[in-house]
Amino acid sequence: MDDAGLHEWVTFDDDDGNTWQFDVTFLTSNYGCIYGRGCPGVFTELAPEYEHGCCTYGAHFVDEADRTATIDRVGELGPDEWELRDRADEMGGAIFENEHGEWVTRSVDDACIFLNRPGFPAGAGCAFHQAALARGERPLDWKPQVCWQVPLRFDEWTDDNGHTTYLLREWKRRDWGEGGAEFAWWCTDDPLAFSEDRPVWRTLRDEMVELVGQEPYERFVDYVVDREARHPIDSVEPVFLPHPRVRRRNTRS
Repeated sequence: MDDAGLHEWVTFDDDDGNTWQFDVTFLTSNYGCIYGRGCPGVFTELAPEYEHGCCTYGAHFVDEADRTATIDRVGELGPDEWELRDRADEMGGAIFENEHGEWVTRSVDDACIFLNRPGFPAGAGCAFHQAALARGERPLDWKPQVCWQVPLRFDEWTDDNGHTTYLLREWKRRDWGEGGAEFAWWCTDDPLAFSEDRPVWRTLRDEMVELVGQEPYERFVDYVVDREARHPIDSVEPVFLPHPRVRRRNTRS
């Protein structure tokens, strides 16, 4: 039997009778974001030189609260922290409602308006992320939800009997919608992004707790710690899928 793509999962019920499922394979892997360290980005061709990471297409807001929280943070960014602040004013704001009725961040020169570009004195990268770190705060408290959740994906559904299941896993190409299939590279598919010296459940602890809550997180940690004590192994390595070869990336003006 071909085991390509197989993942190990752990499932448990909480005191309220809800079911929780965690992707053990990914969460115990040594995945780590490599933004600024050769990340090829999400154009339709590998393009590490632009230092876009996964910020090329900007952010879609999950709800009004997400949008409002981001707008509040926009007002805290100084010109030395946000390269395109004046450009945003010229365009009528950094956030707008698109033709599909979705609230999104604007795009400038093929990337999110909040992305500082190479050569900016503060360095390339998300203006929110950099401002949070400069203040000793968590980037997840500054960024749109989709931006801090990736590469984690949290789903929930309720069946016809009212039973709710929560699932935490890796973010896959399909989670980007139709455009995900056109990325020349996506980080959870490729060994290049698996180089951390600690597992995901440690490096992304705050993000996991924010998504699932403290008690489910601790129960998962108890499971993996006990599992590793009983069955010592180097790590649970993810199975990588080949990325497609697709058309060239967008041309820049």
